[in-house]
Amino acid sequence: MKKQFGYGCEFCRGIVRGKRVDREAFKHKTGFVILEQVVIGVCDHCGSRYYTAKTLKHVHAIASGKAKTTRTQRVPVAQAV
Repeated sequence: MKKQFGYGCEFCRGIVRGKRVDREAFKHKTGFVILEQVVIGVCDHCGSRYYTAKTLKHVHAIASGKAKTTRTQRVPVAQAV
């Protein structure tokens, strides 16, 4: 099985390590999707975030209505000052 993380960061000399986060927001052409308890890659030096193809496909499936969600949350929107 291929290792998901442990490779070099493309922006610095850090190493991308797997990390489980409580929530991660993804911008999609149809809006936003929030995944909870998802494992992402985070550079241990600069903090850049990386996602597996499986995670990004899941985000697309949710955004396009092909996968179910556990709930929907309202997000406040305001104009910049």
